[in-house]
Amino acid sequence: MRAPARRRPARRRGAALLLVPLLLLAACSAEPDGGEPDPGLAPAPEGRWQPRPGTDWQWQLTGKLDTTVKAPVYDVDGFTTTAEQVETLKKAGRRTICYVSTGAWEDFRPDAAAFPRELLGKGNGWEGERWLDVRRRAELEPLMGERFDMCRDKGFDAVEPDNMDGYTNDSGFPLTAEDQLLYNRLIARLAHDRGLAVGLKNDLDQVPQLVGDFDFAVNEQCAQYGECERLTPFVKAGKAVFHVEYELPTSRFCGLARKLKLSSMQKEYELGAWRKPC
Repeated sequence: MRAPARRRPARRRGAALLLVPLLLLAACSAEPDGGEPDPGLAPAPEGRWQPRPGTDWQWQLTGKLDTTVKAPVYDVDGFTTTAEQVETLKKAGRRTICYVSTGAWEDFRPDAAAFPRELLGKGNGWEGERWLDVRRRAELEPLMGERFDMCRDKGFDAVEPDNMDGYTNDSGFPLTAEDQLLYNRLIARLAHDRGLAVGLKNDLDQVPQLVGDFDFAVNEQCAQYGECERLTPFVKAGKAVFHVEYELPTSRFCGLARKLKLSSMQKEYELGAWRKPC
């Protein structure tokens, strides 16, 4: 089992970089930062967590989980992170986001055999992964529901569903924008039904239609591609935009990030513990 780092889809990035990440291991201890609670930790009026613009975060999907990073929000792999690790973060005053793939099948996950073969399309540029036919919502709903049950039962506050824009890629299926909208809204509902917040991953073309359905956004490389302004609907709605750049130094994007109130940092492609926040 492994937790792959995520990048811009192959249609924009070319051939994918194949990585061999490590499993998330036992968490080391961490103490609360102290001081006043971060405003991004406040719940939404309806009781579900909704991070606010500018909330700092850490995104780690590979390597030994470092719980000492001074960030109020952690986005970590839902399968390899244990309930005990989530509890360690919670005791330290952190909120936690559960990374799961909802738009692509992964052959290394423990539930891989539960996916009917006819749901699997072309490879998405990552070893062992294939796009899912998101038109078949009735078959995918219980599978994704079980994954979100896992996130809830481990104590996570939110979900980061990945591969949410298969309709813009060569998936092997004739997916339309409407197919994607219906599926993404299903994903949001499944999370909300379990009391979990949920983020819209990339899928910039559908931000105007989906900003009301999601509690925050997660974006890769909007500065590199000149697209960060397209995420302003989330900020205007009082919702955080968690943003990373891989190839640009912070001097190239932090000024824009501060102007747009994005939660930005530089990361390495493998998404280990290293980070350089704005």
